Amino acid sequence: MVQKWIDNLDFIKIGNNVCISQGSILLCGNHDFKKESFELITGKIILEDGVWIGAKSFVCSGVTCFSHSVLSVNSVANKNLKAYTIYQGNPAKEVRERKIL
Repeated sequence: MVQKWIDNLDFIKIGNNVCISQGSILLCGNHDFKKESFELITGKIILEDGVWIGAKSFVCSGVTCFSHSVLSVNSVANKNLKAYTIYQGNPAKEVRERKIL
C-alpha cells in the first residue's frame, strides 16, 4: 500500500476539491544546515481549491499552491505554484497553463 505523508510541524491548509495523490509528501519541516545546532525550521503549506499534487511528489515548507495548480508526478515544489499552472521536475518548473473545460 502506498501512503501519503503529511509532516504537519506547522500549519497546513487544504482547500476544497484538492487531490493529494498516492506517495506524495507535504513536508513542513527542515533543518538549518548552516548552524552547528542543526535547528528545526518550519513553514506552513497552503493548498488552495482545486490543487492536484501528483503521485510521489513533494511540497516543501513555506509553499503555497495557488488555485487549481498542478504538481506533476515525482516533482518537488520548493517555491509557490501559480494558479492554473502545471509544474514538473525537481525543482518544479512551470510547463504550461492548466485549462479546465
